[in-house]
Amino acid sequence: MMRLLLVGNSPGFAERLTEAVSGAFLGIRPVPFPTTPHQLFAHLNGAPTPDLALLEPGPELEAGLTLAAALVRDHAVNVILVSDQGHALGLRALRAGVRDVLDVDSNPQEIRDAIDRAAEFIQTTPVPPIGFQPGQTAQARGRVITVASPKGGVGKTTVATNLAVGIAKRFPQSTVLVDLDIHFGDVSSGLNLNPEYSLPDVTQGPASRDSMALKTLLTLHETGLYVIPGSESPAAADNVTPSSITHLLDTLAAQFAYVVVDTAPGLSEHTLAVLDTTDTLVLVTSLDVPGVRGLRKELDTLTELGMLMGSRKVVLNFFEASRGLTVADVEATIRTKVDVVLPQSSVVPISVNQGIPLLQSDAREPVTKALHTLVDHVAPRPQSAATKGSLFSFGRRAKDAAR
Repeated sequence: MMRLLLVGNSPGFAERLTEAVSGAFLGIRPVPFPTTPHQLFAHLNGAPTPDLALLEPGPELEAGLTLAAALVRDHAVNVILVSDQGHALGLRALRAGVRDVLDVDSNPQEIRDAIDRAAEFIQTTPVPPIGFQPGQTAQARGRVITVASPKGGVGKTTVATNLAVGIAKRFPQSTVLVDLDIHFGDVSSGLNLNPEYSLPDVTQGPASRDSMALKTLLTLHETGLYVIPGSESPAAADNVTPSSITHLLDTLAAQFAYVVVDTAPGLSEHTLAVLDTTDTLVLVTSLDVPGVRGLRKELDTLTELGMLMGSRKVVLNFFEASRGLTVADVEATIRTKVDVVLPQSSVVPISVNQGIPLLQSDAREPVTKALHTLVDHVAPRPQSAATKGSLFSFGRRAKDAAR
């Protein structure tokens, strides 16, 4: 059950909140309004830290914003701000990490709706990277997994979307997929999404400076995968710089255990910026001479640039014995082993056209089994129940365990 706290001095709002939630909350009326979590918790007399706090500071608005920012930042408490200034607070509330803003005269149904929205967010909050503990910040970092290819048409985006969905199903709410084919990315269509925000929105404005603001712009897929789609406009994409991409990936890696990146074909300046932050590189080629030779050139170029990390996987797509090339031929050309072979399959174009990745539907096909093998390579399953528990002992769950 969600722990709900009202901090405020308006009897009228408290009455409407009581009607909205049938009295299932703790209410306090501190005077003066607290500005720090320590001051607030002193009024709780040992009661558990709330999951959601409704702050109604009245004329002490600055104190309310200061307290909201500290609760979000230091204690992972979600905050709804209640004020007679209502939504006019806008950017100030967003920068403080406030989840929602309610007018002090809101009716019970409006209050209930805001609480339901916050409750849904709490249930789907991304799990921080493996090893994160309460109070840790930049010391822990998630893994950045980049999917790249030397040329288009090799199924790179299909591999990236399936990989991300596979990891998200294995580690719920811990994975974000970023479409960094900045001009012509189609991750959103591959996942059948109609996103409200896209890549330019998260690399500019408040979201580029505030991780809480960034989270509000992510699109949630039905599998629990978070998505940042590519730009809908090539002109808007021109404003996305390599440095903004580096900053974005660093921010996401501080919030998610896995950051999967779909890049544009080739080695553009933006892709090189991605590779600078990459932990595991997944290289995709098709079973044809141009594709294999292109991969050989890309491997050589990355070696010359000193960017060919040891943790890399090679995926051979569209494999069919009748094409006249074998896996051994490919490995001899690229001078490294092929890690995963994806067979030619008629279910793949159907999956792409429907916007339902194969690992979402768990279709029983050889290509699906091969995609699961790729997920095993980059995000192995926990070895035991104890290990699995350690991945998610954060925030509200960690506080519950401590009590």
